[in-house]
Amino acid sequence: MELNIIRTRRKTISMTLKPDGLEVRAPLWMPEGQIGQFIDAHRDWIQKAWARQEKRRQELEKLPRLTEEELQELAEKARAYLPERVSFYAPKIGVSYGKITVKRLRSRWGSCSARGNLNFNCLLMLAPPQVIDSVVVHELCHRKEMNHSERFYREVLRAFPDYRECRRWLKEHGDAILSRAPEK
Repeated sequence: MELNIIRTRRKTISMTLKPDGLEVRAPLWMPEGQIGQFIDAHRDWIQKAWARQEKRRQELEKLPRLTEEELQELAEKARAYLPERVSFYAPKIGVSYGKITVKRLRSRWGSCSARGNLNFNCLLMLAPPQVIDSVVVHELCHRKEMNHSERFYREVLRAFPDYRECRRWLKEHGDAILSRAPEK
């Protein structure tokens, strides 16, 4: 596992497990020894998290990739299904929207432009309907708040009370879905 120490003008130390190793962000003033102590104090967590990450990576490698034809079928299905869901939720949220586009996105489920155009990942069609709806609501709520503030999430939860469960589902299963896309 590679160790990458990044020194910044921050006040606290933090670490993030990345696919290629451990990234530690530390204040400019912090001595090397103190950084080492921080890492040592969290060694159990690092090892367990690395093992989970490695197991997950191996599981994802076993999943079959979609063919280009299957990807096209998902996109066609999404082009028929998603506008219906958008038109269902938009009046409930009290927003208008522009063009709806379905694309193959590498790491996002959807986006909303400042003009109100909505983009959705065709791979969303591999998720349960409630999860798809949660992404639709998320993007539509950006028509009211173009950020991820507390106000934004209050709007999302008002329109879709089960949002947190769906978000959790995407965090747990989203990588598996995204990994099925054909390699370019």
